[in-house]
Amino acid sequence: MTADGMATVLHFVLPNDIDDPAAPSGGNVYDRRICWGLVAAGWTVHEHAVQGAWPRSTATERANLAVVLASLPENAVVLIDGLVASTVPDVLTPQAKRLRLVILMHMPLGEQSLQLRRSEGEVLSGAAAVITTSLWSRQRLLDLYPLDGDRVHAAPPGVDALPLAVPGPDDAGDRLLCVAAVTPGKGHDVLVAALAAVPDRPWTCVCVGALDRDPAFVDAVRRQARASGIDDRITLTGPLTGSKLRARYAAADLLVLASRGESYGMAVTEALARGTPVLTTAVQGLPEAVGRAPDGSVPGLLVEPDDPAALAGALRRWLNEPELRHRLRRSARERRSTLTDWAVTASLVAQALSRATSKVSAGR
Repeated sequence: MTADGMATVLHFVLPNDIDDPAAPSGGNVYDRRICWGLVAAGWTVHEHAVQGAWPRSTATERANLAVVLASLPENAVVLIDGLVASTVPDVLTPQAKRLRLVILMHMPLGEQSLQLRRSEGEVLSGAAAVITTSLWSRQRLLDLYPLDGDRVHAAPPGVDALPLAVPGPDDAGDRLLCVAAVTPGKGHDVLVAALAAVPDRPWTCVCVGALDRDPAFVDAVRRQARASGIDDRITLTGPLTGSKLRARYAAADLLVLASRGESYGMAVTEALARGTPVLTTAVQGLPEAVGRAPDGSVPGLLVEPDDPAALAGALRRWLNEPELRHRLRRSARERRSTLTDWAVTASLVAQALSRATSKVSAGR
């Protein structure tokens, strides 16, 4: 039973790698925390992890998804991860009248190609509701597709309460951390170019994230670092989770993220939850994640994407200006107090599910 005494059952269709420690992602963490949060709030959640290299999928994988949906009872409330849903209107459209379909969109895919835009638009138009993981992505969907704003809801990620990180003993601010899969979209090539432009400072940079999603790009980044003479100062750890990842955050002075696109940026709030400032790109949902402290200050530095010189300039300022570091740390610690936890996110998702499905029921 939920807090209002209503028994609520949810079927959650998820990518099959949701709990794979070798493939951690913000989307997988979000999905798992939502499952836990809804259960804690009194929902009964049935998980359906579907095999496939989503959003790419084979005919067999789409057929298996169709079998899963067909097995669900009439009028079932079904939350489907957008990674699975966006490219399969042929599977979802026949079920849209029988089931109460809600799409959980981590990142709009429709800007990648006209074909993706058509399929994603068809899926979203046929859903009872859409839940996005940031205010930016909600607005972007409304810009891309003729959707009723009342059916599109934002539920930004939460973050756990965490102890404050302690600056290094010499307060040099030179322990840099990047948490992102090593892929072109995350901009590691831009980060390496920026780091190469400040070789005179004794920084080190630990890059935590998957190394198997684009091996050719990983090799190119390694070659770039070697050619710049800084490969001994950059560590690519591969994916880390749990205590190992927490230890990397705790040991960092600055989170650096050179992404070319992010719907939100959970690594940003993970750092801010420890009072650690961030240096990131001012693209898509990242400024939303960075946010502001109660006094209006920004707890980090934002630069334009795909601009190694701008990123290098911000790095040099951080490393050379003690007063800037102190000011950003104060702001990050204040911003920490405004972050919300995962229970708030789960509550927003629950409200969206309840509103959407009650409207569908009233209309039938």
